[in-house]
Amino acid sequence: MTYYYTYYHHPFAGDLYLLANEEQLVSISFGEDDFKKRRKKLNVTINKEHLVFTKIIPLLSAYLNGEVVDFPVVCILNGTEFQRLVWEEISKIPRGETRTYSEIAAAIKRPLAVRAVGQASRANPFPFIIPCHRVVGKNGTLTGYAGSRIHIKELLLKGEQIGQRAFQ
Repeated sequence: MTYYYTYYHHPFAGDLYLLANEEQLVSISFGEDDFKKRRKKLNVTINKEHLVFTKIIPLLSAYLNGEVVDFPVVCILNGTEFQRLVWEEISKIPRGETRTYSEIAAAIKRPLAVRAVGQASRANPFPFIIPCHRVVGKNGTLTGYAGSRIHIKELLLKGEQIGQRAFQ
């Protein structure tokens, strides 16, 4: 199977690499290093005009500019059953709100799996679409986002909470 990729640059989010197969988005990666890890062992070709990309990039741009966006793009959720359960629960968090890793663990009926929830969140292949930036540590502390990009998490949350551009 052939996979296609392109990248979208945002001044604060940096380079976002998008990976798709013929019909569906496979992942969004922060930066080239993350992208290289995700595309490992895949036959990948650049295609900036791929239909999936022409649909998702304007939505990403609108979202990062503070607009309320419903991401209707069909995504492939490759992950363990536990990861998919966590991602589904994270997807329920309303814009402008947060949940703790403990609350997510309790909601999926695995209250002792707080660290595993964190790992599943970190493995999220669709930042922004599955809003893992809305998951915070105890007492609302901001913890890891896309590796060491906590500043992006903070800006996204502030932008959602006040209904403005995330990156001003």
